[in-house]
Amino acid sequence: MSSSSDDEGDRIPFSARPEWSDIRPLPQDDGPNPVAPIAYRDDFRETMDYFRAVYVADERSRRALDLTTEAVRMNPGNYTVWQFRRLVLESLNVDLHGERDFVDKIALQNSKNYQIWHHRRWLSQKLGPEAANNELEFTKQILALDAKNYHAWSHRQWVLQSLGGWENEFRFCCELLEDDSFNNSAWNQRYFVVTRSPLLGGLQAMRDSEVRYTAEAILANPHNESPWRYLRGLYKDNTDQLISDNQVSELCLKVLKANSSYLFALSLLLDLLCYGFQPLEELCTAVKALRNSEPGTADSNLATTVCLILETMDPIRSNYWSWRRSNLPGQVC
Repeated sequence: MSSSSDDEGDRIPFSARPEWSDIRPLPQDDGPNPVAPIAYRDDFRETMDYFRAVYVADERSRRALDLTTEAVRMNPGNYTVWQFRRLVLESLNVDLHGERDFVDKIALQNSKNYQIWHHRRWLSQKLGPEAANNELEFTKQILALDAKNYHAWSHRQWVLQSLGGWENEFRFCCELLEDDSFNNSAWNQRYFVVTRSPLLGGLQAMRDSEVRYTAEAILANPHNESPWRYLRGLYKDNTDQLISDNQVSELCLKVLKANSSYLFALSLLLDLLCYGFQPLEELCTAVKALRNSEPGTADSNLATTVCLILETMDPIRSNYWSWRRSNLPGQVC
C-alpha cells in the first residue's frame, strides 16, 4: 500500500515522500491556450503528474503499483491507469488474490464502472476456474443492491461460460423470480441458463416445463410483460411449434376470460393468427366478447377484431396496431 492515508487530511504529498525524490513529475499538456481548463484538485493533479512520469518511463515497480492504487481511488474510470496496473501486476508476479480483495472494495463503491469490470474479468482469467464461485458470489452481492446492473449480469454470464459454476444458476434464477416476477433481468438470465447450461439438456428438453412455469407466472400477473416475452423466446425460430402447442392458446384463452389485463394475451394471439393459427370456437367467442365491451370495434374477422381492440385499449401504440391491421395476411374466423 502507499504511504498516504485514505483520509485526505493525512495525505503526504508525493513531493514530500523520500521514495519519490528521484522522479520528476510530468504535468498534463493542455496546450498553450486551453479553452476550458479543468480545475483539478491539487492532490489529484500531483498524483497524475507522477503517474505520467512513471508511465512514460514504463517503471514496473512496487511503488508504481502503489501509485496506481492511489490514482484508481481518485478516479476509478481511468482506463490507462488500470491498463498500466495490469502490466505492473504481471511484471511483479503479485498474488492476485490480494488484488481481487482490492477490486472488491473498489467495485462495491463503483458498481457501474466499466473499467473496473474489465479489470475484474482480466483478473478472473488469470486466476482461472478457481475464481468462478467467488465471482458468482460477488455478482450476486451486487445484484442484491441493483437487480438490473448490466455489468454484473454480463460478468456473471461470462464467468459461467468461461470458468464454470452452472450447478446452482438455475436455482438462483428461480429465487430471483420468486422475489420479483417483474425482474426482466432474471428472466433473461433464466433463458440464458436454459439455452446455454451444459447441465439442463437445452431448450428442446426444457421447453414443456418452462412453458408451464411461465404460464403460472403470467396467470398470477397477466400485466407483467416479462414472462410473456420469455414465453415467446421459448419458441424462438420455431413458429410451427408455437402455434401447435395447445398450452399457448389455452393460456391466452384463460387470460382473456378471467382478467382485464389482456393486452399481452391479445398481442400474442394476433401473432399466432398471423402465423397461421386456427383458433377454436371458444377462443373466437372470448375475443368477440371483448369486442362488444370495447367501443368502436366493428364486426369483422378475428385478427382485425384483435387489432381494433388493441387500438382502443393501447392508445400509445394505436398507430402501430392500425398498421398491423392494414397489413394482416389471410383472414381468420
